[in-house]
Amino acid sequence: MSWYRNTVWFVKGLREYTRSGYESASKHFDPADLEVNVAGRSFLITGSNSGIGKAAAKEIARRGGTVHLVCRNKERAEDAKGEIVTETDNQNIFLHIVDISNPKEIWMFAEKFKNEHKLNVLINNAGCMVNNRELTEDGLEKNFATNTLGTYVLTTALLPLLEKEADARVRQQVVLTEQWAKTHRSIHFSVMHPGWADTPAVRSSMPGFYQKMKNSLRTEAQGADTVVWLAVSSEAAKLPSGLFFQDRQPVPTHLPLARTHSPPGDEEKLMEVLEELSQKFKSSSSVSPQCH
Repeated sequence: MSWYRNTVWFVKGLREYTRSGYESASKHFDPADLEVNVAGRSFLITGSNSGIGKAAAKEIARRGGTVHLVCRNKERAEDAKGEIVTETDNQNIFLHIVDISNPKEIWMFAEKFKNEHKLNVLINNAGCMVNNRELTEDGLEKNFATNTLGTYVLTTALLPLLEKEADARVRQQVVLTEQWAKTHRSIHFSVMHPGWADTPAVRSSMPGFYQKMKNSLRTEAQGADTVVWLAVSSEAAKLPSGLFFQDRQPVPTHLPLARTHSPPGDEEKLMEVLEELSQKFKSSSSVSPQCH
């Protein structure tokens, strides 16, 4: 009967990730959680020129936050910044052009950023879903370079800045979240699943899935809701660091019977490898405060 249980969990899980799942979960949301003013707090969001990142940036900007958009494409990023400023009437929106798949570029950006800005919340939203094997100029597989190493380098580089602030927060990959939550107790780490949302990434990387599911997908704002909640609400900060969230609730990081658990030794090895790669690219980036 294991096949039956797996099928039930798959169908149930798929429904939870769609628009109807969000609408059902949102009946239990407390609107007061997001009735906050975060003026004076600084938020950095990667991959924020479209999709969930842009939707989160808008919601944070509406609440008065200073928002730093970290994007790869300058033209699209400038369009997104203009749209956010126009819709929210918040002028404290800053743009930084960085390729999150390029660790040397990330190190240089982070060192410059630390000398010029403060940071309360880091939202690691940038990611890619490259279906065919593709290497970066550094010889790294593109998905790994963007989704894992780039995220690791940016967070590592900005941890000293975050540790200076009260109520500092990071959204992060699952294993990295759990590991960093153990070692950086002054920062609140969390990770979330946005559900299946109608974003440019889903449309371009999963065209078959999109065609079948497009009428059931969440809006970008619905996908971004938990990101915003984790970034600004006082309720989120009351929960333990290192948890995985879906629709504002902590959930298990593994589905029943999924067999996706990793031995602790493998997770520790991952952190060691990422640290070694990170330091390698730091030394080769010729980092200095004067980098532009």
